[in-house]
Amino acid sequence: MAAPEIYILPGQNEECMANKIVKAAVKDALADKNVSSDFYEALDEEVDELLEDAAERASENDRKTVQPRDL
Repeated sequence: MAAPEIYILPGQNEECMANKIVKAAVKDALADKNVSSDFYEALDEEVDELLEDAAERASENDRKTVQPRDL
């Protein structure tokens, strides 16, 4: 499965994003915690694996649409 394209919005730079996650959103969600810089890469890898598994499950069920039940 090819990775989806990631678009950088005007005013953003690559430091704001890993591949799939937005660092600012993670910081907001964990506002009362410190977040190490390598956490974002690890989280991004988990998201990649989750997406790949969900897409594979949809394919195994002869669907092109990934649904919540594929998670």
